[in-house]
Amino acid sequence: MTAAHTRVRYAKKDHVAHITLDRPEVLNAMDLRMHEELADVWDDVEADDDIRVAVLTGAGDRAFSVGQDLKERARLDERGTPLTTFGSRGQPGWPRLTDRFTLSKPVLARVHGYALGGGFELALACDLIIASEQAVFGLPEVRLGLVPGAGGAFRLARQLPLKTAMGHLLTGRRLDAATALRFGLVNEVVPAARLDACVEEWTDDLVRSAPLSVRAIKEAVLASVDMPLEQAFTARYAWEERRRLSSDAAEGVRAFTERRDPRWTGR
Repeated sequence: MTAAHTRVRYAKKDHVAHITLDRPEVLNAMDLRMHEELADVWDDVEADDDIRVAVLTGAGDRAFSVGQDLKERARLDERGTPLTTFGSRGQPGWPRLTDRFTLSKPVLARVHGYALGGGFELALACDLIIASEQAVFGLPEVRLGLVPGAGGAFRLARQLPLKTAMGHLLTGRRLDAATALRFGLVNEVVPAARLDACVEEWTDDLVRSAPLSVRAIKEAVLASVDMPLEQAFTARYAWEERRRLSSDAAEGVRAFTERRDPRWTGR
């Protein structure tokens, strides 16, 4: 983005946005400055029609992110800064990815090493998770007198069986990559040496998909997941209306009948 971005690396290539949490010396712990930089990045991802998918990862070979920078939190406590609760409203970087509910493009988390606390919550807010065999997930907030305020308490209970989720939330116990895969919490687990190649396979498939269809499906699924089925069929989905009236809606069928690859325009 700009030279002012010191906590996040951001690059765009071949319709893919690559976002890297870049504080490896502290296991990519997230301070307020990082949240501010990430907000700029997510704004750009949504606004740039050339971007079709975002990949989020952490720098270094030890962690995706270990969550909130607790040393910074301790300094804020000393100054009398009010403690936070659920959500990021009123805080730097709002809305953060964890409560940015209208981001229409898919976000894939590339997880190697620790994804703990807010780092795990960040991954849970992504649409896809590809993990290395060394990935470790956990929400240790209960052991620190805190709560998983960036959505972990809510998302984990929706993405795991309730008793399993409660076991991890109430004890801070961790999940290894194999366990996360067994419960469907991640899409794929591969050796670390194959992680980048696996992520590229997924992004290649996403880029080949019709961009308006991807956005329409993401919106419809997330908006309707808690609706009664009958209501889900009749609800209004803005991106589906845009897809239905687009030239891309006819392009896919035309390309199929002409035996060629479709040429998506996003319009």
